Amino acid sequence: MHRSMIWLACLVALSGCAGSTQQPPQTVQVDLKRYMGTWYELARKPMFFQRQCTQSEAHYRLQDDASIAVTNRCLTSDGDWDQATGRAEAQVPGRTDKLWVRFDNTFTKLFPEIAKGDYWVLYVDDDYQTALVGNPDREYLWLLSRQPVVPDTTRQKLLGLAHARGYQTDDLIWRAADSSSATQ
Repeated sequence: MHRSMIWLACLVALSGCAGSTQQPPQTVQVDLKRYMGTWYELARKPMFFQRQCTQSEAHYRLQDDASIAVTNRCLTSDGDWDQATGRAEAQVPGRTDKLWVRFDNTFTKLFPEIAKGDYWVLYVDDDYQTALVGNPDREYLWLLSRQPVVPDTTRQKLLGLAHARGYQTDDLIWRAADSSSATQ
């Protein structure tokens, strides 16, 4: 596994440890069956573990035990694909808005109870075509879509929803323009 993907897993896991005095953002329940599949990252907050990523995508698959198999892929600025696999599960049984995500790596094996990251679903449209995902401290934010490119009106709507939930978006890193390599 590429070194940056190991950092990804470590930092996402540690994100759940930080505290905040601000009220947590509003979340939404999702139909996990409809949420499964591929999501393309349109934009994200800057983070160390994705510093080399120009295009990212997440693949989710519902498992028999109601957990979610996670595969994150990232096209790096060097033109290589990084990949990390893991598992997501409900933070509260029966709720689908707040998940714990653990990636398969040495850090997770050494510290299974702290090596998990918050994955909060902040918004998903009625057709499950766009979504916002973040964490309670608002350090992480992802604007996601089923397509690698969306109209400007959709981007503006997602930005407005992020602002309404207390996220700063002036530092977002947007997906590189070449979307054709995301299907490789």
